Amino acid sequence: MNSDSMFNSNQQSVDAVGTPLKRSYNLMQSEDTALIVIDVQEKIIQAIANQHEVVWNIRRLVDAANLLCIDIKFTEQYPQRLGKTIELVSKSINRDAIAKMAFSCIECIEIFEQLRKAGRQKLLLCGVEAHVCVQQSALDLLFNNFDVYVAVDAIGSRHKNDYEIALKRMDSAGATLTTTESVLFEWCQTSARAEFKSISNIVKENRPYS
Repeated sequence: MNSDSMFNSNQQSVDAVGTPLKRSYNLMQSEDTALIVIDVQEKIIQAIANQHEVVWNIRRLVDAANLLCIDIKFTEQYPQRLGKTIELVSKSINRDAIAKMAFSCIECIEIFEQLRKAGRQKLLLCGVEAHVCVQQSALDLLFNNFDVYVAVDAIGSRHKNDYEIALKRMDSAGATLTTTESVLFEWCQTSARAEFKSISNIVKENRPYS
């Protein structure tokens, strides 16, 4: 190897070592993510399988989003008939719900216009029902070029088969399936963050009895 070749080889190694590694685009960050809470209403949630754990995980996501300054939007399906969002969830969200009649949240166009303008390209969905409002919202949002994430333990349906098929369909369409605990650590990113102790306390909460 001549001296020029050796210099070029060494320079390439220095460049490779000196270039900082980047985090994956697929990871959610507090700056680019919003939490969408779908139709967690009094008359709907009562019929959902494993409802206590689903609501518990939704509430944990809301609490973490508040701690980490992640934007939260929530919808209500025909609230005049189906009631308001349950208090356990709504008391932690300091804003009004967006009422809708369509099953998909895409009807609430103002929500997504606001999020897009704010640079919130990644949307984490939770709520009910998995195979109706959550699924239709996920498919519509993917079609409109949002990056859609679904917390599988924070969504629910009345029947297991509907829930399982909804997960498969959203997954095959391009949504990213994840879990509540995974999201909490992903949003926080590092134990050096000031909010980590509070996030850790949310993670350590005891699961509710069904």
